[in-house]
Amino acid sequence: MNIYRMPWKLVQNKLDRYPGGRELDRFRGIWPGADDNCPEAWIGSDVRVRNVAEKDDPNEGCQECVLPDGRRMYLFEAIPLDPEGMLGKEHLETIGPKMGILAKLLDAEKQLKLQCHPDRAYAKKWWDSDYGKAESWYIISKRDDVDEPPYVYIGFKEGITREKFEEGFWEDDVKKMEACCHKVPVEVGDAFNVEAGAPHAIGAGCFLVEVQEPSDITVGWERKKDGTQEEQDFWNERMMGCYNYEGQNYEENLKRFRIPPKTLREGDWGKEEVIIGTAQTPYFSFTRLAADKPVDILVTGHLQLGITLSGSAKLVNEEGEFEIKKADEFFLPAGLQKLTVVPGEEGVSMILCHPAGVIR
Repeated sequence: MNIYRMPWKLVQNKLDRYPGGRELDRFRGIWPGADDNCPEAWIGSDVRVRNVAEKDDPNEGCQECVLPDGRRMYLFEAIPLDPEGMLGKEHLETIGPKMGILAKLLDAEKQLKLQCHPDRAYAKKWWDSDYGKAESWYIISKRDDVDEPPYVYIGFKEGITREKFEEGFWEDDVKKMEACCHKVPVEVGDAFNVEAGAPHAIGAGCFLVEVQEPSDITVGWERKKDGTQEEQDFWNERMMGCYNYEGQNYEENLKRFRIPPKTLREGDWGKEEVIIGTAQTPYFSFTRLAADKPVDILVTGHLQLGITLSGSAKLVNEEGEFEIKKADEFFLPAGLQKLTVVPGEEGVSMILCHPAGVIR
């Protein structure tokens, strides 16, 4: 058995973060599900949550996998076994022996706080991190029992300046700060490219796939009200300096951040679309493959992360068969040479996530 020419099972997790979790349960077939403050699943993760020191699990955030030979371990433990077979030669040369990508399932019971994330230069300067946190969203369902139709905040309005945005910051008035940003209603299938520095907040009722740089750095809006004056000044400048204050009107903002799908390939088997590609960010990409007849996975020589959105299938090659169904998470090693998707009776739909520069 060559374990690098077969899919690997990823062990599902559920992280304690903020209000939500019911839609993640339901997606996984757990009914009625519970809003248990565990609204996120981290997929393909070899990074820990930012506040891991406060957690009981020293590897909180890192995902486990089950190798085709039955061994169970964290992905970061699997990498040293054969970095090239797992990640790919080009990946090792450009990114190194780490995943270089993170996917999530994210369920917001209530609106998340207004925030932004740093680009790589800003993250290096203020957090000594090699990664910023460019991210992207793909809406896969919406709650029907929230107070208003699900939405997101993203991007500054035309004419907004740092000084105007900071008025709300110094007044501790988040509503005033949100009023500086565009509020955008969402539909299932909408995709957004959330650039580093862009103000954003996911509204109540959104259940989505998030694909991002592997980082947990988040900049909010709250002032630091304790510590020395020097510590407060550092906190405030790091926060307000992270936002990109380039504003636009509503239509221009949508063109910038809401991304229409682009057909990658199609046939009598179905279609694969680029949801986010290198036209939007150099750091990751992902596609949605929908098939009701057999089709080969595009082999890239790089790792891929898979999330089954609906239906079922067998992933088949000369090494054997690997069955997937709705909500399954799986890893495709770089050493994979051929893999055929054989859909079940209802067809199959899946997200496939790729590291930097793979899908254009």
